[in-house]
Amino acid sequence: MRIGYAPGAYDLFHIGHLNILRHAKSRCDFLIAGVVSDEMLELTKGARPFIPLAERLEIVSHIDVVDRAVAEVVPDKVDTWRELRFDVLFKGDDWRGTPKGIRLEQDFAEHGVEIEYFPYTIHTSSTQLRRALTAATEGRSAAV
Repeated sequence: MRIGYAPGAYDLFHIGHLNILRHAKSRCDFLIAGVVSDEMLELTKGARPFIPLAERLEIVSHIDVVDRAVAEVVPDKVDTWRELRFDVLFKGDDWRGTPKGIRLEQDFAEHGVEIEYFPYTIHTSSTQLRRALTAATEGRSAAV
């Protein structure tokens, strides 16, 4: 049985998230989605998510291609692997060839874990949605 792990914020859930999860499930027998905690997102991205962890976990756990959803609460994915023992980790191809992607590949190579990249959904991203929500919120505040 090939166990896959697809970590992500899954904040403002959109088609890009669904695409990653669908692709991941097609490449493994059992898919674990790691939903990054609010604290880890603040630490790594410098911003808290719009949707709290408990709600993001609830959403992701009900996606039919996800066999298990877990909270990712540690910054080192190898620590997560030690707990879950997955065979392959899935990321968007925006990580490929970047310092963080290369480091991820090196860290997991010694544990026999494959890293597979999937096409990044360019036309929809959480960053774009976040900007639009922030602009709309600021526009409302200025009008009040």
